[in-house]
Amino acid sequence: MYTKILIPLDGSKLAEGVLPYARALANDLGIPVDLLYVNDPNEPTVCAPFMASEYLNSIVESFGAAVAVPSVVEAGSTAATIVDVAAAEPEMLIAMATHGYSGPKRWLLGSVAEKVLRAAANHVLLVRPANGEPRAEAKLTTVLVPLDGSLLAEKVLPTISDLALRLNLQVVLVRVTRRIYSAPPEGFLPVFGANVANLKKLWEEANAEANEYLTEKANQLRRQGLTQVTPLVFESGVDGAAAAIIDLVKQTPDNFVAMCTHGESGIGNWLVGSVTERVVRHTTGPVLVIRPR
Repeated sequence: MYTKILIPLDGSKLAEGVLPYARALANDLGIPVDLLYVNDPNEPTVCAPFMASEYLNSIVESFGAAVAVPSVVEAGSTAATIVDVAAAEPEMLIAMATHGYSGPKRWLLGSVAEKVLRAAANHVLLVRPANGEPRAEAKLTTVLVPLDGSLLAEKVLPTISDLALRLNLQVVLVRVTRRIYSAPPEGFLPVFGANVANLKKLWEEANAEANEYLTEKANQLRRQGLTQVTPLVFESGVDGAAAAIIDLVKQTPDNFVAMCTHGESGIGNWLVGSVTERVVRHTTGPVLVIRPR
């Protein structure tokens, strides 16, 4: 489990959007927080480097006395420094806001967040800040865990089991299936009736298999002491699994998504074209991204 939370800040309100979630986790888990400001000569600055320590000290005060919050100012490449600092403590969680100077429609492309995601071995909690002032408090009561039946996706479960026990979270295991059958309109007699019947049978079998799989995983978590575990088979529309997950996030208050990075192209390229990428880019809630060791 996490021993510390690393929070990179650059002096902007956008970067501070992660603080309510980091404060909640630090307090509930009883772990210290490290604040990090990187003076990168190649990046635009919001806070003057000579004022960075003063700025970080003002953020320390927002955590109160219950959590130890040391702060450090480093010089170098922002993303590389974040990755290196976190790498020194493998159980450190990186918590950061997703934002970039390229504008809100391309907030992740080419940003520090993307570079950290690609390079860090540590788990990363990403928060997409809302417009305006950061919220004062955040509450996390539910974790949505998309599973696709692969062993790689299941590597998120030990972390989630531990977090759920310590934070008293409700765990929703999600399997997204694609609708391959739609009933024809009333009165319509399809020419290829046999094919329609076959599609309906395949669709029913796929949903039955998905329910059976999630029920098995839910029972495994219950045997570990979790009492609030819900399996949910969710049908995707034409927009695919990522859109279905994003819609579910919008319907579930005080939640975060937990996903593994995966893709046959290799861990260095996991972000390109993946479901995880699209969820990270477009969801309105926090996303915990786990890179299996």
